[in-house]
Amino acid sequence: MRSSEVLFGVVVFSLALSTVNSLYFHIGETEKKCFREEIPDDTTVIGIYKVQLFDSRTGGFMTSSPQIGMHVVVTDPDEETIMSKAYSSEGRFTFTSHTPGEHIICLYSNSTKWFTEARLRVHLNFQVGEETIDYKAVAQRDKLTVLQIRFRHLLDQLAQISGEQRYQRYREERFRETSENTSQRILWWSFVQMGTLLGVGCWQVKHLRSFFEYKKLV
Repeated sequence: MRSSEVLFGVVVFSLALSTVNSLYFHIGETEKKCFREEIPDDTTVIGIYKVQLFDSRTGGFMTSSPQIGMHVVVTDPDEETIMSKAYSSEGRFTFTSHTPGEHIICLYSNSTKWFTEARLRVHLNFQVGEETIDYKAVAQRDKLTVLQIRFRHLLDQLAQISGEQRYQRYREERFRETSENTSQRILWWSFVQMGTLLGVGCWQVKHLRSFFEYKKLV
């Protein structure tokens, strides 16, 4: 029973990883759209995009010219830029993470020649890890059979699951370190509060004693 539960968990996790994040958004000439992605280390990410330009005559969006493209900037968890490049109106960008954690992917128009009221619709798909591998091309290049390519696909999925597990352990360690640091700060703050209260109490007792002595009450 336990082995079947593990197998079921692996299958569900693999299906979750194979889901492609598909979306679209609207931006203006000077606007920037950023996405935050939690990515393990040594993981390849591909962004497939298509830019459409708003047509005021029809009220819809039409395919934009190649001159109106996108500029893509990717920043790693250490706030270092690992990619900054301009692309045309349709295509893909690729980068590989070197540090596990939250990566920021920003896109904005690389053109300033059109009117400010113009709007762009950007269709964007993210592929992560083994999703970025073209297994048909691999099969043709390495002359693999259907069974071999399925086995290769399964190995890549297991490797990605292992990477995700390492990343989750990394997040747990970071969370534990943050919790321990927070607990230590709370403890020291409690000591500071106690010391402050004791100091204020001693000062009040001394002040009252001086007052009573001045009034000759003691």
